[in-house]
Amino acid sequence: MFDFLNYGFNQRALLAVLMIGFSNGALGSLVVLRKNSLVISALSHSLLPGIALAMLVFGGMSPFVGLAGAMFSAMVVGLATVYVSRKGLLDHQTALTVLFTSAFAGGLLMLEHLPGNVKLADWLFGNILGLRNMDLWMSYIVSFLIVLLLAWYRRGWILYLFEPSIAASMGVPVTRLNYLQTGLMVLALVTSLQAVGAVLSSALFIIPTATMLQWVKSPRALIWSSGALGSIAGMVSICLSNWWDVQTGATLILLLGCCFMVSLVVAPKR
Repeated sequence: MFDFLNYGFNQRALLAVLMIGFSNGALGSLVVLRKNSLVISALSHSLLPGIALAMLVFGGMSPFVGLAGAMFSAMVVGLATVYVSRKGLLDHQTALTVLFTSAFAGGLLMLEHLPGNVKLADWLFGNILGLRNMDLWMSYIVSFLIVLLLAWYRRGWILYLFEPSIAASMGVPVTRLNYLQTGLMVLALVTSLQAVGAVLSSALFIIPTATMLQWVKSPRALIWSSGALGSIAGMVSICLSNWWDVQTGATLILLLGCCFMVSLVVAPKR
């Protein structure tokens, strides 16, 4: 049953999905507790214009070019949203909607001028079996950075989540944490591109936390259990995609969705 693990591409995919599933699930708990689920969805759609722009500028596509373009686009939209909302010009949701829809529209226009040999399917829907060693190292570095910062600022994150004004009065660097959370979300989204693609990447943040919210009471327990669920679901999805010959990214998100539905039925009611 596990002969597929003898192949290098499956070994890289398994390691990557374990790391990405854990870091994205853990970081997603901050997003859900702050009720910013639509933010991560909007940022995931802002990856498209960056990928399209990188293709146009460099006349083709390579993994490095695509990831760099996606990171640039999402970082610009995310940080600009935080800046506009903190200046009091618009609320966060409105600013994000204006910026990400404008960027997405620009990406759609750029798609009309892409070379005919460019294939967007792997970037939109993921292809984790195509990971190279360099992609694996990038996933490791980003995942380690996310987990390290979540642990380092754990007290500040909890205070910031529930009442930023009180957290600021207690010396918590709220502004820094706000920008840091946006930056980490962008990095995590970019590393998720080859696992589940730009279309489904936001689900890897939201569904593990939405599932574990049915079971745990502590915010700290929610962070780490959401990460654990993301990793376990990722490992199982690699096995299922090899046994059933189906797409890994879609299998992962569907599996997480099933976990959520089961939790709604059997989890203790509070």
